[in-house]
Amino acid sequence: MTTRPEDNRHALAAAAVVVGADGSEPAAIAVRWAARTAADRGRRLLIVHGIDLANTRATYDNSQIEAPAIVEAFHTRGARLLSEAVALAREIAPSVEIGTDLADDNPASRLIALSERAHMVVLGAAARVGPFAHLGSTLLAVTAHAHGAVVVVRGGPTPDRAPVVVGVDAGAAGEPAIEAAFAEAAVRGVELVAVHAWSDLSSTAFAGASYVGDPPDALMDGERALLAERLAGWQERYPDVAVTRQVYLSGPREQLGEWSGKAQLLVVGSRGRGGFRSLLLGSTSNWLVQHADCPVMVVHAD
Repeated sequence: MTTRPEDNRHALAAAAVVVGADGSEPAAIAVRWAARTAADRGRRLLIVHGIDLANTRATYDNSQIEAPAIVEAFHTRGARLLSEAVALAREIAPSVEIGTDLADDNPASRLIALSERAHMVVLGAAARVGPFAHLGSTLLAVTAHAHGAVVVVRGGPTPDRAPVVVGVDAGAAGEPAIEAAFAEAAVRGVELVAVHAWSDLSSTAFAGASYVGDPPDALMDGERALLAERLAGWQERYPDVAVTRQVYLSGPREQLGEWSGKAQLLVVGSRGRGGFRSLLLGSTSNWLVQHADCPVMVVHAD
């Protein structure tokens, strides 16, 4: 077990749903998703835009960017983008308290700082992208280094009764993701599907060779027992959440990717098994943020 709800700062009543806004269509979709989430949970919505003056100074002539008129133009544009984002949020959640944050900081740095006290941070992503770098430096930095939960909104609308799906591995680092997944399923009143794959290898490769046929019964029985053990305490805490367990021999990202087509939210942990700071997302979470067909929640252990 990890934290009790009363000890979790992300669960405090004052914790806002924080969303980044930059005027793009993916960001607009994220704002709508965040507004709906804030309304459903009775939380404040905070819409954030970072001007990133330091990077702008590095790009343009420093004397020009320091000119008051130029700086004011950047602030004016940022204020306009925030105003447009507030209008989008009001369409979805007219009664939600909405705040805005216009910062000179790099947007990723600002969102990471705000994530320490946020209920969650929400970002938009294009429907399909190529290499991970194409997701954008802000999304990459925030999903890798924020505190608590970061939701990358992608995919089209999903049925309200679609399940929440969580990826479960054997490591303790994944415990916050299990906790968050149970909480999300409970607040949404839907089933939780827990997906566990014994090996990180792809579905067609096992121990360096092609693997065909059914896995040994003893191995699969052991993995089912492991999954049941990982979930047991959380099922006691959330007795009203119905849980379906799915165990596979290999291919966690492929299996979770397939489940994302049937889910309203996919929940994964943030750490790769190597534990290196530069690889906090891990290969499975990295791939899902790029390719999933529904919003992906990446949960960090604080």
